[in-house]
Amino acid sequence: MCAFAVGDMKGVPPENDPNKRKDAETRPLNPQLAEIASNGTPGKSWSPVVVAGLARLCEFFLLLMAGVAIAEWHVVPVWGRSLDYYLATAAMAAMAVVALQALGLYATSVLRAPIRHGLKIAAGWSTVFALALAILFFFQLGGSFSRIWLLSWYVVGLAILAVERLTVAMIVRRLTHQGKLDRRTVIVGGGALADPVLRELAAQDDGDLRILGVFDDRTDERSPDMVAGYPKLGTVDDLVAFARHTRIDLVIFTLPISAEARLLQMLRKLWVLPIDIRLAAHTNKLRFRPRSYSYIGDVPVIDVFDKPIADWDVVVKNVFDRVVGALCLLLASPIMALVAIAVKLDSPGPVFFKQRRHGFNNEVIEVYKFRSMFTDQLDPQAVKQVTRHDPRVTRVGRIIRKTSLDELPQLFNVVLEGSLSLVGPRPHAIVCRAADKLYDEVVDGYFARHRVKPGITGWAQINGWRGETDTPEKIQKRVEHDLYYIENWSILFDIYILAMTPFALIKAENAY
Repeated sequence: MCAFAVGDMKGVPPENDPNKRKDAETRPLNPQLAEIASNGTPGKSWSPVVVAGLARLCEFFLLLMAGVAIAEWHVVPVWGRSLDYYLATAAMAAMAVVALQALGLYATSVLRAPIRHGLKIAAGWSTVFALALAILFFFQLGGSFSRIWLLSWYVVGLAILAVERLTVAMIVRRLTHQGKLDRRTVIVGGGALADPVLRELAAQDDGDLRILGVFDDRTDERSPDMVAGYPKLGTVDDLVAFARHTRIDLVIFTLPISAEARLLQMLRKLWVLPIDIRLAAHTNKLRFRPRSYSYIGDVPVIDVFDKPIADWDVVVKNVFDRVVGALCLLLASPIMALVAIAVKLDSPGPVFFKQRRHGFNNEVIEVYKFRSMFTDQLDPQAVKQVTRHDPRVTRVGRIIRKTSLDELPQLFNVVLEGSLSLVGPRPHAIVCRAADKLYDEVVDGYFARHRVKPGITGWAQINGWRGETDTPEKIQKRVEHDLYYIENWSILFDIYILAMTPFALIKAENAY
């Protein structure tokens, strides 16, 4: 992954007009893009890596259970239970997964067409048994294992793999039909260089890449309206706005490396998006070692940016959020009940308060909080930040804001809605300001913090950057910490931040 300095993207030409940055995020879509965005596009996708991983796990456990079940049926009643059978069953089931992986039988295109690859699947399973028989022969272990057990497991295993692969194929085809396995792709840079890339990508037969069109800032004859049958959809600014309305998974640049200034200028606009960015390399005269490239089909590309927290990381983080969040919600429920009673007794009005904030990929979400202000002075848009001795805040409100108890209802966002994570960049209100300027006008690259799901607590908060952001320096530091968290995320990092959060709340330096 290409590394750029946090905040100012070192090496990228600065764009001095903050309004231009804002327009790229909020500009309306042209009719062509609006039609594509509203044309039944799936909001969420399934990662092919996760689908293949689930298929591996499924096959391992099915083969394992089949071997154990046959041993229980045939071996145990006659010879009793033996640890050797269970160890051999687990080892051979794992070897089967490795063999099928080595034969390339977990690719999405293969999972969609099991009958076409049936002989290779049978060959992989047969190879495992041939290897097992060879080990039994050379180590003279033939008397230790039942031949009926081996033969029965081999036949039943073939049947299980056949049924399982046909079932997986039905699921994968359905996901493909729904567009949830498509890798939605756009090309940046039209003209002669884009033409061979588009033709080569379109010629791939795995069907996972769905090319939407071409974006290019040039408006002269070097960038025609159609390239290899794909339409030019707009400029790079249009692409940023488009990515906020529909799912885009991959951006491929077809610019030569020699066009460094133009390339960096475009990257500076796109790096804030939660997408993979690649630079097509097969048209460049400058050649690197083969290991320097990754490949999309047969097209060599250079990895520029990777979508943060992708594939299995998304699964792990979501499971962690739901399980640990539910536990936290259960443990915090007595405290939440007491806070709710205190809020209700302190001033008239509802107990809870909903505020619209920016979530993942700039989508607007509603975040739950305990009401801490007088009902007639609520500020749903957070036009004015809460300051020390703010008269809008109730007596109970001062306490729960100082201790962050007002944030506890956001556990509902985590556990029930999934719009928040336990750990991540804190979600800011849509019109939050620092020194009378919107955050994105103060901090270059501000929207990059929305490449991941926001959280109840975060790296910035445990480092003291919470509460009022009345100066540009405060919001700058908060965003720097948020971007550091995104680039260095791990589940252990999340656990550390959660563990340190109570100690950070004790200080409560900037929370009013």
